[in-house]
Amino acid sequence: MSLDQLAGLLADRTRAAFCMALLDGRAWTAGELARHAGVSPSTASEHLSRLVAGGLLAEERQGRHRYVRLANPAAAALIENLAVYASSVAAPAATPGNLRESVRMSAEAQARTCYDHLAGRLGVAVTDAVLARGLVSDDAGFAVTAAGRAWLASQGIDLAALKGSRPLVRSCLDWTERRHHLAGTVGAALCGRALDQRWVERIGTGRALAVTPGGRTAFRELLGLELPARRPGGAE
Repeated sequence: MSLDQLAGLLADRTRAAFCMALLDGRAWTAGELARHAGVSPSTASEHLSRLVAGGLLAEERQGRHRYVRLANPAAAALIENLAVYASSVAAPAATPGNLRESVRMSAEAQARTCYDHLAGRLGVAVTDAVLARGLVSDDAGFAVTAAGRAWLASQGIDLAALKGSRPLVRSCLDWTERRHHLAGTVGAALCGRALDQRWVERIGTGRALAVTPGGRTAFRELLGLELPARRPGGAE
């Protein structure tokens, strides 16, 4: 695919909204994405077919349902990087249109998934902690240290089992914090561990995460992080 063709795929507001929603790392049905973007199912289906044909999304069908997800980590990184760049050159952001939107934006800034790894203030704090503790080095790009390998093994994360076509660990620029957070297979494994152990839980159907009371304890004991408690209504 040529650059102009790729740019054309993302130049449409509806298709861009679909891709941003899918940065939560989960598969969505066409109907869910249609409701999210405020378009008809037939319009959503047409846009999704173009995104699948262009290689940005992958689909699978179960019965009458059509599920789509971002095609791979490279597609997710592309969408996130474009969002970072767009926010850096945009005019000052408008005030959220309503309380619900304001709460969502605040929650995503606190903690969210960036495809399959932690982002927002939580993701940056975790990254700062693993760097400060020498679990990951940043001498010439992120790399897992010997101490980091031992620490990951203590958390049940086997690096040998994570080898694949993706980088073991890499930095990803956080579009709300404008700093780097931890990505790659290690970042995905840590996010998966946090979800499996219920250190964090998803808020609704979006990307936002909330740190649980058990998660605050775990992050403090494992990484020395002092995270704020949730306030009523889901805010931190």
